[in-house]
Amino acid sequence: MTQLPHGDSDQRDVAALLAVLERELDAAPQDPLLHRAVAEAKGAHGDELGQLAHSAAAQILEAYADGSQSGPPIDLCNIATGYFMKGDNDAAARWYRLVLMLEPNFAIAYLNLTSIHSSAGRNAEAETCRRRAYQIQRVYVESDGNPLRRVLILLVGRGPGNVPIEILLPTRTCSRIKYVLDYAADEEDGRLPPFDLVFNAIGEPDVAAPLADRLARFAERCGRPLLNPPSAVARTRRHGLAALLGDLEDVVAAPCLPVACPPASRAALADLLAAAGIGFPLLSRPAASHGGEGLLRCESIEALETMLRACSGTHYLSTFCDYRSADGYYRKYRMIFVDREPFPYHLAISPQWMVHYHTAGMESLPWKIAEEQRFLQDPGAALGARAMAAVAAIGRRLDLDYGGIDFALLPNEKIFVFEANSTMLVHGQRKNGPLVHKNPYVQRIVDAVERLLARRCSGPQSLD
Repeated sequence: MTQLPHGDSDQRDVAALLAVLERELDAAPQDPLLHRAVAEAKGAHGDELGQLAHSAAAQILEAYADGSQSGPPIDLCNIATGYFMKGDNDAAARWYRLVLMLEPNFAIAYLNLTSIHSSAGRNAEAETCRRRAYQIQRVYVESDGNPLRRVLILLVGRGPGNVPIEILLPTRTCSRIKYVLDYAADEEDGRLPPFDLVFNAIGEPDVAAPLADRLARFAERCGRPLLNPPSAVARTRRHGLAALLGDLEDVVAAPCLPVACPPASRAALADLLAAAGIGFPLLSRPAASHGGEGLLRCESIEALETMLRACSGTHYLSTFCDYRSADGYYRKYRMIFVDREPFPYHLAISPQWMVHYHTAGMESLPWKIAEEQRFLQDPGAALGARAMAAVAAIGRRLDLDYGGIDFALLPNEKIFVFEANSTMLVHGQRKNGPLVHKNPYVQRIVDAVERLLARRCSGPQSLD
């Protein structure tokens, strides 16, 4: 093993030695002496966090070696998570792999490795880690201090589709009992920790559809208030929104058609579109996708046929609506419904028809911020009484405990619905950031969820 020189060393020499030691550590990650050498070198190089991490790792590894360590390596996993939270995914992955060398059944390490692989586009590795994590463990309890209630949260492990519960159900008020239902057998329902109510966070209806029977069985026997019942979530599938909302006054929803595989011929495709009342240009998007992922605008049936033959899986086809405002900008509003009551969340203004808040340049133009602030402060004044009444009617028709709608305001003051479901994202902004004006309105949503939970909560119960 390479030794750290004694006495003063030039920083370049220390950096070179550290690189050598880290290569040696990659080959022997469970060697406590190497960790101590790396800790000393990192200290000499000014990396206090690295010094502390490797010193702690050396102690933990020595405890494993002499048999004095009992239980899983929690402290080592915390080191990994510290790097993960800092955004240093490469370092975090190395630490998580070390955790799994010592405890191969440490589910949290596999879960965080799933996120690391996913962010790097390593989808096969991510799926392997995800599957391993949920094979080991299906229930995860998160709590902080003395929360007011225990909330059982139904989640899906395979793919996206969950409600943003981290901000809606803070651990200071809620003990979160996360239950990954798609990996859990029915008999596991009876072994759950006690809970006061259930929050169905499987909010993407296309993801929930294969679990419909499983969800129905759980809902039938859970014996506790269940927020966002599976039947309400199922009604929000994209191709059903026109029928669900289209008869509401001042509401427009484009006809939408799911296509699971390319039709046999171009003529057959044309017949499908005509029967559904869908014309060109049209939008195509993969099922269970959000945020514009995979969204394409097709100007002709030739382009659509080519796209469908090149892609796999179900796609939703819907007529494109040119929703530009009089000034040439596209505006996309988001309202959140908590117990059917609407709360403004954001307004994104873009010169492009595909509007996303993070690409609309909201923070760079003061007039956009000012217009969004007016919407947040008084959505009724910003939209008009007719449109606001239409939004409220949509909330009642969706009948979700938590949900939301993305929409545009058409020149005739009607609401044009892009999507309405229970997966709508809400999150706070940095306190010193350019979008900090949104935070009081985000907090209003969180507070409304807290009031809903307090109203619906009952005493602790487990399934039996």
